[in-house]
Amino acid sequence: MKGLRGVIGRVRGWRRGWHERSKLQRIDLYTRVTLYSITWFFAVSWGLLPLGDALDEGPVAMAIAAAFLVANITQSVLSNRNLASAFDHYRGAGPFPPRRLRLPVALQVVMTGLLVALAAVNGIKDQALVLLVLDLPVAFAIPYVLLVPVRTFLARSAACSVVVVSLLAAVGVPGGPLFGAAASLVVVTLLVLVSTRPSVWSLSVMWQAEEARDMQARLAVAEERLRFGRDMHDVLGRNLSVIALKSELAVELAQRGNPAAMDQMVEVQRIARASQQEVRDVVRGYREADLPTELMGARGVLQAAGIAVTVEGADGPAGIGAPAAVQAALGWVVRETATNVLRHGDPRHCWIRLARTRDAVVLEVENDGAGTTDPPGGPDDGGGSGLAGLRERLGALGGTLSAGPAGDDLFRVTATVPLVAPRPDANGRPDANGRPDANGRPAPGDPATGDPATDADTDTDARTDTGTASPSAPPEERR
Repeated sequence: MKGLRGVIGRVRGWRRGWHERSKLQRIDLYTRVTLYSITWFFAVSWGLLPLGDALDEGPVAMAIAAAFLVANITQSVLSNRNLASAFDHYRGAGPFPPRRLRLPVALQVVMTGLLVALAAVNGIKDQALVLLVLDLPVAFAIPYVLLVPVRTFLARSAACSVVVVSLLAAVGVPGGPLFGAAASLVVVTLLVLVSTRPSVWSLSVMWQAEEARDMQARLAVAEERLRFGRDMHDVLGRNLSVIALKSELAVELAQRGNPAAMDQMVEVQRIARASQQEVRDVVRGYREADLPTELMGARGVLQAAGIAVTVEGADGPAGIGAPAAVQAALGWVVRETATNVLRHGDPRHCWIRLARTRDAVVLEVENDGAGTTDPPGGPDDGGGSGLAGLRERLGALGGTLSAGPAGDDLFRVTATVPLVAPRPDANGRPDANGRPDANGRPAPGDPATGDPATDADTDTDARTDTGTASPSAPPEERR
């Protein structure tokens, strides 16, 4: 019973490991396992079964057949061992050590000699000889075809085929089986060529495309950082130069006892507050999320990843008719959930639904392929901060966010944001979550809307902005 549980645990571990792989990693694993299996399929079927004829041909034939079987198994093991390095060599990820071909080449020569010896002692029938010749080059050729150009592989295979056929003719193999052996060598050479190189070539192209997408994403992030840096330079460069000049002038006037120094410092204070306001405006524009833009971006990104996307209600009152603050908050939900759909599970379809009730807007993002594990940031996960940050953002508007399984293989995130902001407390001040005041205006520095604080709060903001992460930071910063 304990052993059975161990087997079941290993099977579940393999299944979990399979689901945790990306689609490209699964294709890579499938291709490698297929090529590994081809070697053993030939060794067991066409390499082992024909040797049964030697059991009735005396001890010499049996000894030669047993030696051929051992050499064939050893060659298959070496083929599987060298295949990974051959993959890397073909993709340009690393060179293949030439010394690792010495033993396979020696074994190939030994197997050829044993096959000819078996035919010489009549230890194998004519039809079985043809099958054994089919198996002869497979284990060696599968990794070797990835190490040399196609023309070189065909030329060397043809030369080896001529040698094998000549040796079989020299030991008296009749014309019919001899022709069958020659045809078998041609067929198996082409079979290895068309089954191995195109598969690895396709896999190499997919890996290159994946690396290009990663590079494009990194370049986009770097370009956005440069753009943001330029904006900050444009905003602060001139004002800081003016502040430096006026400060120097104020120092000189103060040393002379000129009362105009006070006027210069007042001007410095005004420019500093204006600069702070401009910086907040830049950051607010950098962090704002537009719902239609985010829906369009999520659709494009998910479809590019091979995920079918269905968007409902985006053109209705729940989408374009919702208030700007509500659209901005839901835009962040779309951005974060689209990221989670790509990162977790194996989705094939994603549904994005927008609906408007009498007093709220409801956004649902649902995907299949969730598997048995919840995405990070879910209700039972203490790890990620993406959904937690969304809850804080929606909470500032009186909204809610729920996430969890929605049936077999489905995961759903539901965001609800009221159309009318919650009422303030008895003193008319925003509550602890930064909700609007009595006049319906957002609170100073409200993270949900990105509105900056007033000049009256400059000193307080200067103290709180330092060393404190804003809940409205982009997902890249939160992670």
